[in-house]
Amino acid sequence: MPDTHARRRAALRSHLRERDLDALLVVDLLNIRYLTGFTGSNAGLLVHAQDDERTVFCTDGRYLTQSARQVPDLRRIIERPCPPALVAHAAAEGFGRTGYESHRVTVDELDTLRAAGEVELARASGLVEQLRVVKDDTEVEALRMACAAADRALADLIEHGGLRPGRTEREVARELENRMLDHGAAGPSFESIVATGANSAVPHHRPTDAVLQSGDLVKLDFGALVDGYHSDMTRTFVLGHVADWQRELYDLVATAQAAGRAALRPGVEVRAVDAAARGVVEDAGRGEDFLHGLGHGVGLEIHEAPALAKTGEGRLSAGMAVTVEPGVYLSGRGGVRIEDTLVVRDGDPELLTLTTKQLVVV
Repeated sequence: MPDTHARRRAALRSHLRERDLDALLVVDLLNIRYLTGFTGSNAGLLVHAQDDERTVFCTDGRYLTQSARQVPDLRRIIERPCPPALVAHAAAEGFGRTGYESHRVTVDELDTLRAAGEVELARASGLVEQLRVVKDDTEVEALRMACAAADRALADLIEHGGLRPGRTEREVARELENRMLDHGAAGPSFESIVATGANSAVPHHRPTDAVLQSGDLVKLDFGALVDGYHSDMTRTFVLGHVADWQRELYDLVATAQAAGRAALRPGVEVRAVDAAARGVVEDAGRGEDFLHGLGHGVGLEIHEAPALAKTGEGRLSAGMAVTVEPGVYLSGRGGVRIEDTLVVRDGDPELLTLTTKQLVVV
C-alpha cells in the first residue's frame, strides 16, 4: 500500500511545516509501520517536510529483503543503530531544525543523537499519534476483520460447548484464543480475560484454574489481531439459572452501554460520552461500582487516544475507532461489563463487534 503510506506522510508534513521543522526523526516502530508499512523489529524514519525525495528509511541487514518489499518507495540506509545514522544523514544533507519523538527517546539516546551530527534537534512529541487517532479506510477494514475474527471465535466457543461448568478460566481462554487464530487472527490483541463467579468483579482479572460453576457470571474480554490492528470486545454470560440480581445488574450495564454508544457523535466532548453512560449507573445508585473510564481508542495499539473518561480531553471526530465498555462490579459477588468496538461516523457510529448484547444463558 505505498499510496496509502505516502498519503499519511504527506499529512504529517503539514504538521512539520506548522512547527517550522525541516524533518521529523521517527523512532517508534508502530509509527514507522503506520507511515511506511514496515513490520520489522528495527527501523528509523526521517520524514522531510517538503517531499519524499529527501525522506529516508533505515533498517539493518536482517531486513534487507523485507524492507525492499515493504518500503519500495523510499531511499534506504542499511545501518545499526538507525536513529544516530539518520541524524548523521540529516547533518550531511544540510537539514535544518529536525524534530524527534521526545516521548520515545530516552535521555541517553538523546545524547547519542546530539553526538551523531550537527543538527538542531527539537522536541516533537506525538505528531504521528495525532494522525493515527482518525482511521482511514484501510485501517477501518483491518479493524472490521479483527472484530469479525473475535465474533466468530466466540460463536464457535459457545456452539461447541466451550463455555460450561467444570472448565477452568485458563482452558476457556486458551480455546478462545486458538479459535481466533482459526478465523484469521495473527494472535490475540492482549491476554484474554476469562473471569468466573466472584472473579468477574475484578475488572482486569487474569485467568486462573478457577472452575466455572452453574449460576456463575462469566466475563470474557478479548480481541483479535489482524494486519497489526486490534479488536476489543467484552461479553458477560450466565451459566445455568439467572438470579434476579444478576439480571438487574446486566440490564443496568446494557442500558449504560447503549447510552454511551448513542453519544458517539463528531464534535462531542469525550467527557460527555463518559458522562452519558456513567450517569445511568449513578442514577441507579451504583456509581461507586463503575471503576474505570468508559472506553478508549483502538488501532495499532490496544489502548490509544482518545480516552473516553471523566478526565479525558478533546472532542470526537469522524473516523475515530473507540470502545464503549461500562462495567459494574460487586466485590465478592460478581460483575458485568459489555464492550464494543465502534467507529465514529457523521451519523450513527459503525458497530464493528456484532455479537449479541442480549443476556445469554449458557
